[in-house]
Amino acid sequence: MCLTISQAREALRKREISSVELTQRFLSRIEEVEGRVSALVTKDVDLALSMASAADEDIREGNISPVTGIPMMVKDVILTKGTRTTCSSRMLSSFIPPYDATVVEKLREQRTVILGKTNMDEFAMGSSTENSAFFPTHNPWNLECVPGGSSGGSAAAVAAGETVYSLGSDTGGSIRQPASFCGIVGLKPTYGRVSRYGLVAFASSLDQIGPLTQDVADSAVVLSAISGYDPRDSTSVLYDVPDYTQFLIPDLRGMHIGVPQEYFALGIDPEVQRTMQDAIWEMKKLGADISETSLPHTKYALSCYYIIAPSEASANLARYDGVKYGFSYGEGKDIWENMGKTRGLGFGPEVKRRIMLGTYALSKGYYDAYYLKAQKVRTKICQEFEEAFKKYDCLVTPTSPTAAFRLGEKVDDPMKMYLSDVCTLPVSIAGLPAISLPCGLVHDLPVGMQIIGRPFGEGDILHAAFAYEKATKWHELRPKDIDSDAWVTSN
Repeated sequence: MCLTISQAREALRKREISSVELTQRFLSRIEEVEGRVSALVTKDVDLALSMASAADEDIREGNISPVTGIPMMVKDVILTKGTRTTCSSRMLSSFIPPYDATVVEKLREQRTVILGKTNMDEFAMGSSTENSAFFPTHNPWNLECVPGGSSGGSAAAVAAGETVYSLGSDTGGSIRQPASFCGIVGLKPTYGRVSRYGLVAFASSLDQIGPLTQDVADSAVVLSAISGYDPRDSTSVLYDVPDYTQFLIPDLRGMHIGVPQEYFALGIDPEVQRTMQDAIWEMKKLGADISETSLPHTKYALSCYYIIAPSEASANLARYDGVKYGFSYGEGKDIWENMGKTRGLGFGPEVKRRIMLGTYALSKGYYDAYYLKAQKVRTKICQEFEEAFKKYDCLVTPTSPTAAFRLGEKVDDPMKMYLSDVCTLPVSIAGLPAISLPCGLVHDLPVGMQIIGRPFGEGDILHAAFAYEKATKWHELRPKDIDSDAWVTSN
């Protein structure tokens, strides 16, 4: 049951189905497949049906936005008032937020329907959703494979037809990489385009909320719905929000696209490279002017990211001390033992690894050697992208060097796991917008193409992605491990 937003909206507008009926169908779908996919941490049936009922009332009165009455899910790192938000961590396993994140507030105002909260790598730290404190999520295309991370639950739920769309967060690739692995569309907006208020912080200079959807048009709809300045977020930018659906143009005539050569040498699977070359050729047929370019500092992005992000995580996660909220160990002989036990028992291995990395990088005697140097490299990466966008409207790369890997394959080798995001990290470091969309199959698993834009150039990347999508059929394929038909199309 894979509906797009536009299909659902049209059915609601024509009164062919009510929001309550549509929501019930998705709740039934969740019952049917969730036992195999494990995408959800929290399902809230009563909330979903009450929101659907309110949406039906608005629809009857003619008050309908592009997302009114349409079922969706929220990554469990985004606060939802009255509904448990765990970050897939024991530390917050019983935490119920007293307020909504701005993006949730915006969607509530537009009468969307929240089905539940999706599984993720704990505190958004991971690339496979195996770091959840509760259970791993499975890739609907092959249930023995990972869905990517950290927004793996959000991506898997969309791919499995458990929801129309979902929200994820992206710090180093956590929307784009799982979108690639699950054969859907994932968009990371420009840093500052979407409010971070109510997003539980991992790395504050990198985190950004964005949509995971069935197709590019749906991403444009959701981005329009959640974007905009928010005075509660000091990094939010006061910048006009266009109607992003106006950028959905089916040809690429006059568009200049660069292909950075470094992204095709970073341990890329030869089959992924071949698939990307086919996709680039298709874009050329659509009228794009395409040429090769170079971003030489790309090779330092992985090292740069794994100093900056853990350093910020070390500071952000210091608030979990067992005193104010969350898990608390209270049987020690003093407050210091209780605090140590709280963090030792409340955080999982990957979170503790990154806290230690960050604390070390920020410690006396190492700050200049590591953190300061990483910030200088970050500046160089930003400058290279800035120069590239003087010539190109977009850059095209693989989203990930490989297709989805098997559960357990990399969980004991952090370096191999970190390399899964090697194509997405530079974009996050520079704060740029990027979208991943399906461009082929490798070993019977989806492969994603990443399209990168200049700051606040979401319109350009949506234009390029939509034109490619319309000329191909990859986005219509559906997972064979969930439905008996081998690759059922959306039609």
